[in-house]
Amino acid sequence: MKHCGTQELETERLVLRRLSIDDSEMMYNNWASDRQVTQYLRWNAHRSWGETAETLNEWEKHYNDPAFYQWGITDKHTEVLFGTISLFPAPALKMGWHLNTERLGDAWEVGYALGRKWWNKGYATEALCTVRDYWFDTVGADWLAAVHANENIASSAVLQKAGFVYDHDVTDRKFDGTPVPCRAYHLLKEEL
Repeated sequence: MKHCGTQELETERLVLRRLSIDDSEMMYNNWASDRQVTQYLRWNAHRSWGETAETLNEWEKHYNDPAFYQWGITDKHTEVLFGTISLFPAPALKMGWHLNTERLGDAWEVGYALGRKWWNKGYATEALCTVRDYWFDTVGADWLAAVHANENIASSAVLQKAGFVYDHDVTDRKFDGTPVPCRAYHLLKEEL
C-alpha cells in the first residue's frame, strides 16, 4: 500500500476535491447543520457556521499527509458542494471480521455524508465507487471496511451497490461516546 493522499477525482457528474475554510458556508447550509443528515453519523449537527469553519480548518492542516483522505463532493457543472467522503484508519474494527485481517492488513473505513436535497439520486454510490477504485488501484490496498447504523437502510443500499458485503454486527460509538448498534461490511480488492 502506497498512500497518495486526497487527490482530485472526477466522475461523470461529480468532482471530489480537497476542502478549505472557504467551503464553510456551503458545508454548513447544505448538510452539516441538518440533524436528519447527521442522525446516523459519529458527529452531531453543527450548531453554527463557526463550528463548520473549525472542522474545515483542521482538515486543511492534514492535506499534506499522504495518509489523509477527505474529499468534498461537488456537482461537476454547478460546483455546488453537497457532501463529503473520507477514508480513515479504523483501529476499533480490529476484531470480529470473517477475513484474515493479519494477511490483509489494518482496517481502513470509508465514511460519507450528503445533503438531503441530493439523496436518492445515486451520488453517494457514484462517489463511493470512485473512492473505492482509487483506494484499490492507486493506493494499492487489499481491502476496505464500512460501518453503518442498523437503522440507516439507505447506507446499506449504497454499500451493497458498491460491492461491499455484510460481515458482522458491531457496536460503534459516536464521538461523544454514545454506543450505536451497527453493521460492518468489507470489500476485498480481489472480489471486484
